[in-house]
Amino acid sequence: MNLTSDPTLAGLTRRHFFSRCGVGLGSIALASLIDRNAVRAEGSTGLTQPLAPRATQFRPRAKKVIYLFMAGGPSQLELFDHKPRLNALNGQAIPDSYLQGRRFAFMDSSFKNRSMLLGSKRSFRQHGPSGMWVSELFPHTAGIAGEVTFVRTCATNVFNHAPAKLFMNTGSSQFGRPSLGAWLTYGIGSEADNLPGFVVLQSGPRGPRGGAVNWGSGFLPTTFQGVPLRGQGEPILNLTAPEGIDAGRQRRAIDAVRDLNLQHLVDTGDPEIATRIAAYEMAYRMQTSAPEAMDLAGESRATLDLYGVDPAKPSFARNCLLARRLVERGVRFVQLYHTNWDSHGGPGETLESDFEKVCRDVDQAQAALVRDLKSRGLLEDTLVVWGGEFGRTPMGENREKTGRNHHIDAFTIWMAGGGVKAGAVVGETDELGFGPVQDRVHVHDLHATILHLLGLDHQRLTFRFQGRDFRLTDVHGELVPSILA
Repeated sequence: MNLTSDPTLAGLTRRHFFSRCGVGLGSIALASLIDRNAVRAEGSTGLTQPLAPRATQFRPRAKKVIYLFMAGGPSQLELFDHKPRLNALNGQAIPDSYLQGRRFAFMDSSFKNRSMLLGSKRSFRQHGPSGMWVSELFPHTAGIAGEVTFVRTCATNVFNHAPAKLFMNTGSSQFGRPSLGAWLTYGIGSEADNLPGFVVLQSGPRGPRGGAVNWGSGFLPTTFQGVPLRGQGEPILNLTAPEGIDAGRQRRAIDAVRDLNLQHLVDTGDPEIATRIAAYEMAYRMQTSAPEAMDLAGESRATLDLYGVDPAKPSFARNCLLARRLVERGVRFVQLYHTNWDSHGGPGETLESDFEKVCRDVDQAQAALVRDLKSRGLLEDTLVVWGGEFGRTPMGENREKTGRNHHIDAFTIWMAGGGVKAGAVVGETDELGFGPVQDRVHVHDLHATILHLLGLDHQRLTFRFQGRDFRLTDVHGELVPSILA
């Protein structure tokens, strides 16, 4: 054929010709992967069902994760890291050797007594088989010490809130990296047919600093990003069909959009189009499944009282109960964000009344979640993680009242269920609570251990982007065997 004799063909480059050719090699290969009659969710897998469950790399100890993220950096020295020596030295200057080479968020000359040690005013008692110290502010959490592994020597790299949250969630302080929940759903999919694989629930006076990037999918297909669900009203805005549109008419419209998207997918091979197809199908199914999952009407009075839930009000307690309901329905990763744990000593951030309030917000419900999961046989394969983006300094910070600054060298997180050692303590800090003297656990190590519990090797879970393989732990991370049961 003489292409120059046809003005339509003459305007096409070779690349355009092969992309539009119905028998192009790329189109043939892609079409062979897709069953046009199985694009709907009923049993279909592959490109159009990216969240279908997949085999793990080795036998998992956990199948689901509930991550209780305490946004703002809870003070470990008021909650878990009991330091009598710090209390005895209250008001004295910290030795210079502790501060050399260290960086802090707010330690310039505008803050008085920035190097003065600040003891805790809270009383502590030992709990559980490990004798873990827990303060009076967490009486309910103290009651589950026998189910929990406490890690007192967690360390991070970043000392300001938004990038530190990003680092804790994605392993990087740079935008554009996938979150932990996205990596997990990319790696092993989800067991939920009618709900997202990764769900986000929020409570507190505001959202976490950094916002949606904390649960984003980065360079992974967007189907793996977290889906925020609202605590009241419609779980997702604009999910309900418009008035006057019945189910049959809506199904036909979605089928038409699916067919158009599928043709575009065959033409281009763009994975985001597969994500779009799956998103339409998921939204259609969620019109029924999401309101049902968020409806607490079927929960007993005893269960509501266990968590401290008022069904008419959004709260962290309500979100904890919803998290249990979501993992019951196969959701792979549920992340709860509760603010505000910032404790600089300014308005709304005091270590006295404000800190006490935020502790009351979460204490009963987080303990109830662990107890409820165990009573229903769910704790064995559900990993519960609790912690913030960093901890707090042993030195005081004077604003309107005395508070504590951000601290990246040693803070406490805890984990329960899902293959972790019950009633254990990992790590020990120095007598002032400034840094680890035994078993430092970096954020990368924590991520490697969580992936291991879900049956994934952090070094083998990779995604090629911009010419190289990326992973959650980058080139870092070591498994922490002392956390494992």
